[in-house]
Amino acid sequence: MGRGILRRATLALIAIGLLSLPALGNSGGPPYLNGDGNLTSEYGCSCHNNGQISDRAVVMVTGVPIQYSLGEQYQFTIHVADAHVLAGDDGNVKAGFVITSGNVGSFTWEPDQNLRIAEDSEGDVSHSETSDTGIWALTWQAPSADEGNVHFWVAGNSVNGDGAPGDDDYWNMLSFTINAPGTLENDDQAQTLETRTVSVGAYDSLFLVEESPEAEEQERQSRIAESVFSNGNQLYWASLVALLVGAVLQKEILERRYDEGPEPLASELAYPQAIRRGIACILSLYVAVLWTSEDYNWFLTGVAYFCSAWAAYGVYRTYLAARAPVKPKDML
Repeated sequence: MGRGILRRATLALIAIGLLSLPALGNSGGPPYLNGDGNLTSEYGCSCHNNGQISDRAVVMVTGVPIQYSLGEQYQFTIHVADAHVLAGDDGNVKAGFVITSGNVGSFTWEPDQNLRIAEDSEGDVSHSETSDTGIWALTWQAPSADEGNVHFWVAGNSVNGDGAPGDDDYWNMLSFTINAPGTLENDDQAQTLETRTVSVGAYDSLFLVEESPEAEEQERQSRIAESVFSNGNQLYWASLVALLVGAVLQKEILERRYDEGPEPLASELAYPQAIRRGIACILSLYVAVLWTSEDYNWFLTGVAYFCSAWAAYGVYRTYLAARAPVKPKDML
């Protein structure tokens, strides 16, 4: 009896975990290679926006020198944003990126920047979680020997934060070059100390539009409201599932303790009922797995997993009812 309870409790916990998986989905930064096997930083994203590049994603890097000095450190600021948001309209407020220098020089950053080494690459940098501001600061240290011109590639995406690579997630690419030492003439030494901003994206958002304080405050309030709504939904449904599973487990334990169980069910009724519930379990599980593979809506996917687990439990209860002994009161 104890082993049976433990087995059912384990199955219930697995069901809760499957239901919670879509809610816990979180981007940890793009991989070194995209879905086509090419460098993400040089060839871009193959999943967001059907793999199509978009000017709506604005990518900017500030603090870029004209040419580098050997061993010198340069402070880069990377900014990725939705052009609509920069224009003060509604749009995507989550962002991510990956940057590479072709393993020339090295990158460092402060712990609070939510950055990490890009997946499967020791020299590239990406975000460790999507950012609400889309702004990251990192330091590039030039090589200690002359490596010639250094070429950089940046791929950035502006997403809606729903955890799925949909058509309304946008990405863009930026490339720039820092000249090798000695590229500029001696009479241009002042120019070698200058830094510049390089960017790509919608022209109006980059150069013509200025955000007002009112628009910034409205955007901040919208992010807060969205976060409260999203987290509240996740906690509510997770709590509801936990309560339902807890009630079922309590019922199972009490039935065994007091030697009770479901009412007896004749076999001519039990078999059709078990078949119907079994079919419902299989169909729900098939739909749930299909939606998971397609990164479909996490809530509906979770409901499909829960319905499958609930139908499977119904098959189990039908089995118990079919095997329950008939008591005198049941024949009256």
